[in-house]
Amino acid sequence: MDEIEMRAKPATRTGRPSHHKPREVAATALAGVALVGALVAVALGTYGRSHTPTGRPLALVIGFTDMAPMKAWLATAGVLLGLAQVLSAAWMWGRLPIRREAPHWLGQAHRWCGSLAFVLTLPVAYHCLWSLGFGTDSPRTVLHSVFGCAFYGVFASKMLALRTKRLPGWLLPAAGGLLFALLVGAWATASLWYFTQPGVPLK
Repeated sequence: MDEIEMRAKPATRTGRPSHHKPREVAATALAGVALVGALVAVALGTYGRSHTPTGRPLALVIGFTDMAPMKAWLATAGVLLGLAQVLSAAWMWGRLPIRREAPHWLGQAHRWCGSLAFVLTLPVAYHCLWSLGFGTDSPRTVLHSVFGCAFYGVFASKMLALRTKRLPGWLLPAAGGLLFALLVGAWATASLWYFTQPGVPLK
């Protein structure tokens, strides 16, 4: 192999020519990120199915007297913050019909909305798994459980994707959209259902 041919091929750290194409590397990284998310979702679902539900709250947030309204309101707040994050992302990417350029502080607000939304879902998810388990009593509870477990799986994948190089550019927006859709699905099959029931306590 002459010198010109050696220069044409990218070298690895050992000095040998690399035989890994960019698409192959991206596909491998994408598969790894997806696998981590799937394992997280399956692990949560397995725990919810194998764990014996306690039927009682571990602790109540100040201002609530029962587990159901606490979960419903915290999940609703999480969805509203998630919506704010989606809208802020769309503004920053120029996907909203707004001529004004996104303010410089919007990126920080976007991250804080997402972080706070995730934190608010934690006590909800904990009581879903620890107190109630993986619901199979009706199609609604099955969907709620699947949406909830998948939400944390996609969240794990997205956080890993933020720190993984050579991933396709569409991955993060797609993961963010899927994350919000799963959050809304989990909210609609539990919190929204709870609020539409007659005579339920609201605090």
